[in-house]
Amino acid sequence: NSIVQIDAQPFKQWYLKKYGVDLGKKVKGEKKGEEKAKEGEEPEKKSRYVIAKLKARAAKQKLEPLIEDQFQSGRLLAAIASRPGQSGCCDGYVLEAEELLFYKKKLEKKHKKA
Repeated sequence: NSIVQIDAQPFKQWYLKKYGVDLGKKVKGEKKGEEKAKEGEEPEKKSRYVIAKLKARAAKQKLEPLIEDQFQSGRLLAAIASRPGQSGCCDGYVLEAEELLFYKKKLEKKHKKA
């Protein structure tokens, strides 16, 4: 496996659409951001069913603090799981939990030595 940094923006957009929660913003700044969005442009219209669905999903969603920090920085650590070959495509996954903690510690040690 190779560990790489990837852009978090596509994941932020998906998370916003799925859960209605904007990642990468701090809790204190989130209220101010909502007020500015209301002043500048109209909020997106949603049906009662969609609002109820988003509330149910938001109640169940829980994100680890390490992953939240990565979203705020705009970069996610991911592992490439596919083998090198002739196809030219790359498959992988975003690191979570113990695996993320392990590789973060490794990267910090590597940066301290350099």
